[in-house]
Parts: sequence; structure tokens; C-alpha cells
Amino acid sequence: MKNIEIFRNIFRFIILILVQVLLLNQINFLGYINPYLYILFIIIYPFTGNKSFLILLSFFLGLFIDMFGDSGGVHAAACVFIAYIRPVILKFSFGVSYEYKSVKINKTGFSQRIIYISILVLIHHLLLFSLEIFNIDHIMLILKSTLFSSIFSVVLILSTLSLFNRKGK
Repeated sequence: MKNIEIFRNIFRFIILILVQVLLLNQINFLGYINPYLYILFIIIYPFTGNKSFLILLSFFLGLFIDMFGDSGGVHAAACVFIAYIRPVILKFSFGVSYEYKSVKINKTGFSQRIIYISILVLIHHLLLFSLEIFNIDHIMLILKSTLFSSIFSVVLILSTLSLFNRKGK
């Protein structure tokens, strides 16, 4: 990675943590719908970047969210898991383009982008709420929280991506 990309990733990392902790963690619709924008860092991390470093950064991203939210490591576990399976989801979503490292998230088709983001968000939220609630008796609450929070998070992530999409690139 170039120095400017490293600076951008550090800036994204810090800003996403601050937005999540200071603003989005305060939102709680109907008692179980929470937006999680911080996973955008994992979603848009450069595809050619070091995958081991992404897993380490994902751990720290989740750990910081856990520390500020007093959630006991569930965010760290969910972040590490989606960072680990991200190459499989990228290959599924973008196919041959990903194998040739010619994918840019803002240059792909809307359907490919929404599939990629939705799968990662659903997996993250399912693992997050399963670990948070950790009781099979509350499976409907886990599924309901996963579904509605995922919809809200995907809309928020897509809106953020389109808001900060550079037209010149």
C-alpha cells in the first residue's frame, strides 16, 4: 500500500469508530434495531491489501467498539470472522474480476455491490447477536434483530458509499 492509502485507512478507522461510538450507538429503534456503520472499514479495505493485517485491524476495530460499548468482545469476534471470510465473499460476489484484482467497489455494478455488502453485514450481525444473546430460546429475537439491523446497516453503508464516492476517480 502507498502512504496515502495508509493515511486514508487510519483516518477511516478512527472516524468510523468515533461515529459509531458517539452517534450510532445511541440509536436504538424499537429496542432491537441498531445501525453498525463501523464494519464499512472491513468492507472497503483495499482488496490488494494484506489479509492478515486486515484481520488484525478488524480485531482492534471490534475491540474498540467493545470497550466503548462494554459488550465483552462480541464485536471483535464478529469483525475478525467477517475479515477472515471476506475473500470467499469477494470471490462469490465479483467472480473472475476479484481473482484478477481488478475490482473497485465503487466501479462495480449495483447488484454485485449490494450482494457483497449484504452478505458480510448479515453474517456479521448474525454472529454478533448470537454471541450477545447466547441463548437458543431467544432465536426469534436473534433473527429479528439480525434482519432489521442488517437492513438498516446496509442502507446506511450504501448511503455512505454513495455520499463519499468520488466522481473524478
